[in-house]
Amino acid sequence: MRAFREAVEAGDLGAVEALLAEDVVFTSPVVFKPYPGRAITAAILRAVSQVFEDFRYERELAGDEGRDHALVFTARVGDKQLGGCDFIHLNEEGLIDELTVMVRPLSGAQALAAAMGARFDDIVKEAEARSASAS
Repeated sequence: MRAFREAVEAGDLGAVEALLAEDVVFTSPVVFKPYPGRAITAAILRAVSQVFEDFRYERELAGDEGRDHALVFTARVGDKQLGGCDFIHLNEEGLIDELTVMVRPLSGAQALAAAMGARFDDIVKEAEARSASAS
């Protein structure tokens, strides 16, 4: 998923959002329930871009049919190093309809959960405002 990778690496969150299907489902590495919809997914990704430091993709894997991708990354949250993977599925139009993120080790996941938890009320407000303005 070259376009997603390049947009993330460039910090172009508008381009990232443009790659998301309206019905995308985001599955967090630290929260049980998935988050459906472009607005909440984009808001989460914007917050993560502020939480992750020294973020970089290390490699990219693709499924045989070109609709499944895995982007392996490293990052830091505060003083905690973590490794992770973005699992991406594309719909028939080539837009991301599933984005699942996994991270390790536990200490990195806990640091990520704390940092994102502290921002989550703002994330939800941003998503609601974007959804209202899109209607």
